[in-house]
Amino acid sequence: MPDSPLSDEALAHSARLQSLIREQIAAAGGAIPFWRFMELALYAPGLGYYSAGATKFGEAGDFVTAPELGPLFAGCVAQALAPVLRQLGGDARLLEIGAGSGRFAEHAIARLLELDALPARYAILEPSADLRERQREHLSRSLAPRLFDRVEWLDGPMPDDWNGVLFANEVIDALPTPRFAIRGGDVCEEHVALDDDGGFVRCERPADALLAAAVRHVERRLDAPFAEGYRSELLPQLPYWLQAVAGGLKSGAMLFVDYGHPRREYYDPRRGDGTLRAFHRHRVVDDVLARVGLQDITASVDFTALAEAGTGAGFDFAGYCTQASFLIGNGLEQCLAAHEARAADEAARYALRQQAKALTLPGGMGERFQAIGFARGVDFDAAFLFGDLGFRL
Repeated sequence: MPDSPLSDEALAHSARLQSLIREQIAAAGGAIPFWRFMELALYAPGLGYYSAGATKFGEAGDFVTAPELGPLFAGCVAQALAPVLRQLGGDARLLEIGAGSGRFAEHAIARLLELDALPARYAILEPSADLRERQREHLSRSLAPRLFDRVEWLDGPMPDDWNGVLFANEVIDALPTPRFAIRGGDVCEEHVALDDDGGFVRCERPADALLAAAVRHVERRLDAPFAEGYRSELLPQLPYWLQAVAGGLKSGAMLFVDYGHPRREYYDPRRGDGTLRAFHRHRVVDDVLARVGLQDITASVDFTALAEAGTGAGFDFAGYCTQASFLIGNGLEQCLAAHEARAADEAARYALRQQAKALTLPGGMGERFQAIGFARGVDFDAAFLFGDLGFRL
């Protein structure tokens, strides 16, 4: 079934963002790096996809994240994090990066309360002012006042040294990513320019020293150079981003859940155009330059690079596994049974079972999404005992 036409309001919104990007391209001399185009398309204040008011999550939006399906995902994550929070004691904090609609926080706080592992503060680092207000409204309605009082929104990383847990679900895939291409054995960077009609087109420029060095680092780890014409994504700034969001985390754990691959699979020679794509109304869109501001743009995560960034920041590697293994290993069966016991009727129980399938089936979220953890001064390895795939990194 074809998409319904975009509204005049949506088209006008996109036109304003396109004008802003054209101005940036002109100011830069005719082209901007793709990562800058992606940054503007997603995060330009008041205009970017995540900064404006359209619905993103759930059936009415463009994609469904695991927390939007119901309470099971957050319940299992909370069960994995609870031992860490208890090890750290009463001043432990939990920092969620990019909290979406707020439903993960709602269900995670409820489960941590049951597990006697509530953090002293539940902090949310959300770059989108629009999403921040939606989260605040949702949590003020869904949490008891004494629980809502523990929630705070930050404008940046924790401002002081802290102990606790950092959690991010489907965040790294939305970081503005450089794109590279191999031309004549040299590393080029993909840029966005304008065609004769003012439309956005891709072009290439010589890569800067940081991107070129990062590409050569990957080639050394793969024991082979990229083929002529090969193009993909690479986040040389990932180590700096991770250190920035962790801030002064002295003792605790970090958990990231996202879709992606170990490095050798990510840069498989058969994946010669990378993993970049867009989502619009639950459909994958190949043209990431279209519908500017009205569609999500995303790239898969190189989990080997994430493992390097975490250990490079001074954390111990705790484990890596598929989302299905992580949830099953952290109490999915018990969590499902508990919610079924409280369900109002058979229809509600059936919905819970369908939720568990969506989270774990190999053809869906179960294997496409993976979890990776890091620890400093605490034991977090137990969260990855079921189905650990660290050897693949």
